[in-house]
Amino acid sequence: MLTQIHPKLPMRNKLITRKFYIDKLGFEAFGNADYDGYLMVQKDNIQIHFFEFKELNPLENYGQVYIRTDAIDEFYKELLRNKTEIHPNGPLENKPWGQKEFSILDPDNNLLTFGQSLF
Repeated sequence: MLTQIHPKLPMRNKLITRKFYIDKLGFEAFGNADYDGYLMVQKDNIQIHFFEFKELNPLENYGQVYIRTDAIDEFYKELLRNKTEIHPNGPLENKPWGQKEFSILDPDNNLLTFGQSLF
């Protein structure tokens, strides 16, 4: 029945968000139209959508997405090569709940956690 999910996260500035996800994380723009105040990006089999929220205070933003991967070590190395800042409390490590994870914050403080099963 359910086949996909495309989270929608807030962004203050479409150009900054677009540049971060494309240049730092390796996403690409998705869709044939460029809508004011809305952005869609994709990488492999996932999409993330963004809506404009110019008044967003990043220190009060609690947007979070957990993204599963089957190549966490390679993706982590790719982000480091792109000089993507890893969350200070979210370095790549094995977690007691059976996941290998790391986290980053985007320009609007949306938390992206990437995880791969250890089993």
